[in-house]
Amino acid sequence: MSERICYVNGRYLSVEQATLPARDLAILRGYGVFDFLRTYHGQPFKLREHLLRLQTSAAHIGLVLPATLDEIEQIVAETLRRNDLPEANLRLVVTGGIASDGITPDGDSGLIVLVTPVHKYPDECYSHGVKVITVETERYMPGAKTINYIPAIVALKKAKAEGALEALYVNRHGHILEGTTTNIFVFQGHQLITPADDILPGITRNVVLDLARDEFHLVERPLTFDDLSRAEEAFITASNKEIMPVHHVNALQIGSGTRGPKTAWLMEQFRAVTRS
Repeated sequence: MSERICYVNGRYLSVEQATLPARDLAILRGYGVFDFLRTYHGQPFKLREHLLRLQTSAAHIGLVLPATLDEIEQIVAETLRRNDLPEANLRLVVTGGIASDGITPDGDSGLIVLVTPVHKYPDECYSHGVKVITVETERYMPGAKTINYIPAIVALKKAKAEGALEALYVNRHGHILEGTTTNIFVFQGHQLITPADDILPGITRNVVLDLARDEFHLVERPLTFDDLSRAEEAFITASNKEIMPVHHVNALQIGSGTRGPKTAWLMEQFRAVTRS
Protein backbone atom coordinates (compact mmCIF):
# COMPACT_ATOMS: atom_id res chain seq x y z
CA MET A 1 0.00 0.00 0.00
CA SER A 2 1.39 3.41 -0.96
CA GLU A 3 2.02 5.99 1.73
CA ARG A 4 -1.01 8.16 2.52
CA ILE A 5 -0.45 11.90 2.08
CA CYS A 6 -2.38 14.57 4.01
CA TYR A 7 -2.39 18.34 4.12
CA VAL A 8 -1.65 20.07 7.43
CA ASN A 9 -1.33 23.84 7.74
CA GLY A 10 0.41 24.54 4.45
CA ARG A 11 2.34 21.29 4.07
CA TYR A 12 1.73 18.01 2.24
CA LEU A 13 3.26 15.15 4.18
CA SER A 14 2.70 11.53 5.10
CA VAL A 15 0.01 10.80 7.67
CA GLU A 16 2.67 9.24 9.91
CA GLN A 17 4.63 12.52 9.92
CA ALA A 18 1.62 14.78 10.48
CA THR A 19 1.51 16.65 13.81
CA LEU A 20 -0.36 19.52 15.42
CA PRO A 21 1.06 22.02 17.95
CA ALA A 22 0.32 20.88 21.49
CA ARG A 23 -1.26 24.28 22.18
CA ASP A 24 -3.77 24.02 19.34
CA LEU A 25 -7.26 24.48 20.77
CA ALA A 26 -8.46 21.40 18.90
CA ILE A 27 -6.27 19.40 21.29
CA LEU A 28 -6.63 21.49 24.44
CA ARG A 29 -10.35 22.29 24.25
CA GLY A 30 -11.90 20.32 21.38
CA TYR A 31 -12.42 23.63 19.56
CA GLY A 32 -12.80 22.99 15.86
CA VAL A 33 -15.13 21.90 13.08
CA PHE A 34 -14.94 19.37 10.27
CA ASP A 35 -16.73 18.04 7.23
CA PHE A 36 -16.72 14.71 5.47
CA LEU A 37 -17.41 13.69 1.88
CA ARG A 38 -16.41 11.12 -0.72
CA THR A 39 -15.54 10.95 -4.39
CA TYR A 40 -17.37 9.34 -7.28
CA HIS A 41 -15.31 8.66 -10.40
CA GLY A 42 -12.44 10.32 -8.55
CA GLN A 43 -14.31 13.63 -8.18
CA PRO A 44 -15.43 15.02 -4.80
CA PHE A 45 -19.23 14.80 -4.59
CA LYS A 46 -20.94 18.12 -3.80
CA LEU A 47 -17.64 19.64 -2.67
CA ARG A 48 -18.84 23.25 -2.74
CA GLU A 49 -21.90 22.36 -0.64
CA HIS A 50 -19.67 20.62 1.91
CA LEU A 51 -17.32 23.61 2.02
CA LEU A 52 -20.22 25.99 2.55
CA ARG A 53 -21.41 23.81 5.42
CA LEU A 54 -17.87 23.81 6.84
CA GLN A 55 -17.87 27.60 6.67
CA THR A 56 -21.27 27.73 8.39
CA SER A 57 -20.12 25.33 11.11
CA ALA A 58 -17.07 27.50 11.74
CA ALA A 59 -19.17 30.66 11.91
CA HIS A 60 -21.45 29.02 14.50
CA ILE A 61 -18.52 28.71 16.91
CA GLY A 62 -16.78 31.97 15.99
CA LEU A 63 -14.04 30.38 13.92
CA VAL A 64 -12.74 31.86 10.66
CA LEU A 65 -11.56 29.52 7.92
CA PRO A 66 -7.80 29.83 7.27
CA ALA A 67 -8.32 29.99 3.48
CA THR A 68 -10.99 30.89 0.95
CA LEU A 69 -13.33 28.20 -0.33
CA ASP A 70 -11.60 28.34 -3.72
CA GLU A 71 -8.22 27.84 -2.06
CA ILE A 72 -9.53 24.91 -0.02
CA GLU A 73 -10.93 23.36 -3.21
CA GLN A 74 -7.44 23.53 -4.72
CA ILE A 75 -5.91 21.98 -1.59
CA VAL A 76 -8.46 19.16 -1.73
CA ALA A 77 -7.69 18.51 -5.40
CA GLU A 78 -3.94 18.43 -4.76
CA THR A 79 -4.29 16.14 -1.73
CA LEU A 80 -6.40 13.76 -3.81
CA ARG A 81 -3.87 13.85 -6.64
CA ARG A 82 -1.01 12.95 -4.30
CA ASN A 83 -2.88 9.92 -2.94
CA ASP A 84 -3.98 8.47 -6.30
CA LEU A 85 -6.93 6.44 -5.01
CA PRO A 86 -9.69 5.19 -7.35
CA GLU A 87 -12.30 6.43 -4.84
CA ALA A 88 -11.63 8.26 -1.59
CA ASN A 89 -13.15 9.62 1.58
CA LEU A 90 -12.20 13.20 2.43
CA ARG A 91 -12.14 14.66 5.94
CA LEU A 92 -11.56 18.39 6.29
CA VAL A 93 -10.78 19.66 9.79
CA VAL A 94 -10.51 23.31 10.84
CA THR A 95 -8.73 23.61 14.19
CA GLY A 96 -8.89 26.49 16.64
CA GLY A 97 -5.22 27.29 16.28
CA ILE A 98 -2.64 28.23 18.91
CA ALA A 99 -3.73 29.48 22.34
CA SER A 100 -0.87 30.60 24.57
CA ASP A 101 -3.24 30.92 27.53
CA GLY A 102 -4.84 27.57 26.75
CA ILE A 103 -8.27 28.94 25.86
CA THR A 104 -8.13 32.13 23.74
CA PRO A 105 -7.01 31.79 20.09
CA ASP A 106 -3.88 33.83 19.37
CA GLY A 107 -4.17 33.91 15.61
CA ASP A 108 -5.11 31.86 12.57
CA SER A 109 -7.08 28.64 12.60
CA GLY A 110 -5.54 25.48 11.18
CA LEU A 111 -6.56 23.24 8.30
CA ILE A 112 -6.17 19.49 7.88
CA VAL A 113 -7.23 17.46 4.82
CA LEU A 114 -7.18 13.68 5.23
CA VAL A 115 -7.74 11.19 2.39
CA THR A 116 -8.58 7.52 2.95
CA PRO A 117 -9.97 4.72 0.76
CA VAL A 118 -13.76 4.47 0.61
CA HIS A 119 -15.12 2.01 3.17
CA LYS A 120 -17.76 -0.26 1.67
CA TYR A 121 -20.54 -1.61 3.85
CA PRO A 122 -21.76 -5.18 3.26
CA ASP A 123 -24.31 -5.55 0.44
CA GLU A 124 -26.86 -6.81 2.98
CA CYS A 125 -26.94 -3.34 4.58
CA TYR A 126 -28.50 -2.06 1.35
CA SER A 127 -30.50 -5.09 0.14
CA HIS A 128 -32.04 -5.89 3.54
CA GLY A 129 -31.25 -2.97 5.83
CA VAL A 130 -29.76 -2.34 9.26
CA LYS A 131 -30.81 -2.03 12.86
CA VAL A 132 -30.50 1.29 14.67
CA ILE A 133 -31.13 2.20 18.31
CA THR A 134 -32.21 5.38 20.07
CA VAL A 135 -30.36 7.25 22.80
CA GLU A 136 -31.60 10.13 24.92
CA THR A 137 -29.19 12.96 24.26
CA GLU A 138 -29.10 16.35 22.59
CA ARG A 139 -26.19 17.56 20.50
CA TYR A 140 -24.66 20.92 21.41
CA MET A 141 -25.04 23.39 18.52
CA PRO A 142 -26.68 20.86 16.15
CA GLY A 143 -26.22 23.20 13.18
CA ALA A 144 -22.44 22.99 13.52
CA LYS A 145 -20.38 19.91 12.65
CA THR A 146 -17.91 20.27 15.50
CA ILE A 147 -15.13 17.91 16.51
CA ASN A 148 -16.85 17.29 19.86
CA TYR A 149 -17.95 13.72 19.22
CA ILE A 150 -18.01 12.35 22.78
CA PRO A 151 -21.82 11.81 22.80
CA ALA A 152 -21.61 10.15 19.37
CA ILE A 153 -18.78 7.82 20.41
CA VAL A 154 -20.64 6.78 23.57
CA ALA A 155 -23.86 6.25 21.58
CA LEU A 156 -22.13 4.21 18.87
CA LYS A 157 -20.48 1.97 21.47
CA LYS A 158 -23.96 1.31 22.87
CA ALA A 159 -25.29 0.63 19.37
CA LYS A 160 -22.50 -1.83 18.63
CA ALA A 161 -23.17 -3.66 21.90
CA GLU A 162 -26.82 -4.06 20.83
CA GLY A 163 -26.00 -5.27 17.32
CA ALA A 164 -26.97 -1.99 15.67
CA LEU A 165 -25.14 0.11 13.10
CA GLU A 166 -26.27 3.56 14.20
CA ALA A 167 -27.81 5.44 17.12
CA LEU A 168 -30.53 8.09 16.78
CA TYR A 169 -30.65 11.05 19.15
CA VAL A 170 -33.90 11.64 21.07
CA ASN A 171 -34.43 15.00 22.77
CA ARG A 172 -36.20 15.85 26.03
CA HIS A 173 -39.53 16.15 24.18
CA GLY A 174 -39.29 12.61 22.85
CA HIS A 175 -38.51 13.77 19.31
CA ILE A 176 -36.14 11.70 17.19
CA LEU A 177 -33.73 14.16 15.58
CA GLU A 178 -30.88 12.51 13.68
CA GLY A 179 -28.22 9.85 13.96
CA THR A 180 -24.66 10.31 15.22
CA THR A 181 -23.54 10.70 11.59
CA THR A 182 -26.81 10.34 9.68
CA ASN A 183 -30.23 11.83 8.97
CA ILE A 184 -33.38 9.75 9.37
CA PHE A 185 -36.42 9.42 7.04
CA VAL A 186 -39.63 7.38 7.31
CA PHE A 187 -42.38 6.58 4.84
CA GLN A 188 -46.03 6.58 5.88
CA GLY A 189 -48.00 5.84 2.76
CA HIS A 190 -47.05 8.48 0.20
CA GLN A 191 -45.61 10.77 2.87
CA LEU A 192 -41.84 10.99 3.35
CA ILE A 193 -41.23 12.42 6.82
CA THR A 194 -37.91 13.73 8.14
CA PRO A 195 -36.93 16.08 10.99
CA ALA A 196 -35.88 19.59 9.99
CA ASP A 197 -35.12 21.43 13.26
CA ASP A 198 -32.19 20.96 15.66
CA ILE A 199 -30.30 18.77 13.18
CA LEU A 200 -27.20 19.04 11.06
CA PRO A 201 -28.42 19.68 7.48
CA GLY A 202 -26.97 16.68 5.67
CA ILE A 203 -25.73 17.06 2.11
CA THR A 204 -27.00 13.58 1.20
CA ARG A 205 -30.26 14.50 2.96
CA ASN A 206 -30.62 17.49 0.64
CA VAL A 207 -30.03 15.31 -2.43
CA VAL A 208 -32.75 12.91 -1.24
CA LEU A 209 -35.19 15.77 -0.67
CA ASP A 210 -34.57 17.00 -4.22
CA LEU A 211 -35.06 13.50 -5.65
CA ALA A 212 -38.23 12.87 -3.66
CA ARG A 213 -39.88 16.25 -4.15
CA ASP A 214 -41.82 15.39 -7.31
CA GLU A 215 -42.52 11.77 -6.37
CA PHE A 216 -43.69 11.88 -2.75
CA HIS A 217 -45.36 14.26 -0.31
CA LEU A 218 -42.49 15.69 1.75
CA VAL A 219 -43.15 16.47 5.40
CA GLU A 220 -40.41 18.10 7.47
CA ARG A 221 -41.40 18.00 11.14
CA PRO A 222 -40.46 16.40 14.47
CA LEU A 223 -40.38 12.61 14.29
CA THR A 224 -41.93 10.63 17.18
CA PHE A 225 -41.91 7.02 18.31
CA ASP A 226 -45.52 6.83 17.20
CA ASP A 227 -44.36 7.80 13.71
CA LEU A 228 -41.91 4.90 13.80
CA SER A 229 -44.61 2.44 14.88
CA ARG A 230 -46.72 3.52 11.88
CA ALA A 231 -43.83 3.69 9.40
CA GLU A 232 -43.91 1.36 6.41
CA GLU A 233 -40.28 2.04 5.51
CA ALA A 234 -37.35 3.90 7.04
CA PHE A 235 -33.82 4.76 5.99
CA ILE A 236 -30.80 6.77 7.05
CA THR A 237 -28.59 8.95 4.87
CA ALA A 238 -24.95 10.02 5.04
CA SER A 239 -22.01 10.63 2.71
CA ASN A 240 -20.37 7.35 3.72
CA LYS A 241 -23.61 5.33 3.81
CA GLU A 242 -25.57 6.97 0.97
CA ILE A 243 -29.18 5.75 1.43
CA MET A 244 -29.32 2.80 3.83
CA PRO A 245 -32.62 1.05 4.70
CA VAL A 246 -33.56 0.51 8.36
CA HIS A 247 -35.42 -2.68 9.36
CA HIS A 248 -35.45 -2.21 13.15
CA VAL A 249 -35.34 0.70 15.56
CA ASN A 250 -34.51 -0.82 18.93
CA ALA A 251 -36.80 -3.89 19.07
CA LEU A 252 -39.41 -2.32 16.77
CA GLN A 253 -39.66 -3.81 13.29
CA ILE A 254 -40.21 -1.25 10.57
CA GLY A 255 -42.81 -2.34 8.02
CA SER A 256 -42.07 -5.76 6.57
CA GLY A 257 -38.64 -5.86 8.21
CA THR A 258 -36.66 -5.41 5.03
CA ARG A 259 -35.98 -2.78 2.35
CA GLY A 260 -39.18 -1.36 0.93
CA PRO A 261 -39.97 -0.39 -2.69
CA LYS A 262 -39.99 3.39 -2.11
CA THR A 263 -36.59 3.29 -0.45
CA ALA A 264 -35.31 1.08 -3.28
CA TRP A 265 -36.55 3.63 -5.81
CA LEU A 266 -34.76 6.47 -4.05
CA MET A 267 -31.57 4.41 -3.85
CA GLU A 268 -31.65 3.86 -7.60
CA GLN A 269 -32.25 7.57 -8.25
CA PHE A 270 -29.34 8.45 -5.98
CA ARG A 271 -27.07 6.02 -7.84
CA ALA A 272 -28.06 7.70 -11.09
CA VAL A 273 -26.98 11.06 -9.65
CA THR A 274 -23.59 9.72 -8.56
CA ARG A 275 -23.05 8.03 -11.92
CA SER A 276 -23.65 11.24 -13.85
